[in-house]
Amino acid sequence: MMYTKTINSSTTRSTKMKWWHCVIIYLVANGISFIPAGFNGDEAFYNNFNQPGIAPPDWLFAPVWFINNVTSLIALYIIVNFSGDMPARKSVITLEAFSWVLYAIFTLLYFGLKSPILGAIDTAIGLILTAISFFHYYSISKRAAWLIAPRFAWLMLATYVSAWVALHNKDTLFNAGAFLNIN
Repeated sequence: MMYTKTINSSTTRSTKMKWWHCVIIYLVANGISFIPAGFNGDEAFYNNFNQPGIAPPDWLFAPVWFINNVTSLIALYIIVNFSGDMPARKSVITLEAFSWVLYAIFTLLYFGLKSPILGAIDTAIGLILTAISFFHYYSISKRAAWLIAPRFAWLMLATYVSAWVALHNKDTLFNAGAFLNIN
């Protein structure tokens, strides 16, 4: 007697992520973010702000975000392809989708609309989503969680810097600020 196992391949394939899905996510998000300000944003706009002493130089953003994007996509790839149907897996996918949207629109908000306030809000929300994601990732795969740790660390610094910039500089979009005295 021959045993034949039938697998619903459409269900199996639809839940799996391929490497090229990661490339598409990367290209779409970076393509959207490139539109308002180019690869490095408007460096003059960024450099003309009063900034805290720990603000990174403008040239550092592109390589750091490249590393953050690659490690985040590897982590997402691990989780999406993780076997089993668990609530944390679905939460990670949803949180990561929102995080990629925030990443993609940051340059529009900050450089395109010339709004450090919206840039700070975007960055702070990204930090919160990444923190929540980390715990969901960790419950599924410690390796995947540690792959998003660099993004979390960078967003902690970026949230501080962007909030500081928003409070100490004028926001062109809202015609508001500086809210705190620089002295």
